Amino acid sequence: MKSLFEQMGGTYTLQGDYYLPNLTLPIEENKPIGIWGQRHMRYLKQHRKVLYTNLLTSGKLRSYLANIDEQAEDMFFRLVEQMAEREGITEKLKAEQPIEWVGKMNALREAAVEIVNAEVIFA
Repeated sequence: MKSLFEQMGGTYTLQGDYYLPNLTLPIEENKPIGIWGQRHMRYLKQHRKVLYTNLLTSGKLRSYLANIDEQAEDMFFRLVEQMAEREGITEKLKAEQPIEWVGKMNALREAAVEIVNAEVIFA
């Protein structure tokens, strides 16, 4: 009588005294994962282990992380642009007072990173 694994087309390999199933992970698209996706993956590994394992074993982890990375990147640039407009940080300021412009932009970028982390990466 065949096991359920064998009925589904699985095979076994003899390792010493035991037959072990020949298991492989599904092939996944090789999508690039940026810094946001890597941060989210670290978060999943540390705080959402079941979700991480389910995505990994189903072959959907890379596409999931690439999607999160894309969402976070879009949100980050949109936030920086909106915040700069609201604060009146313009190209004119950049040309006339570059040091002040850099300081203000760095502060905006840090604020945007915090928002993206809270709403996308660590959510």
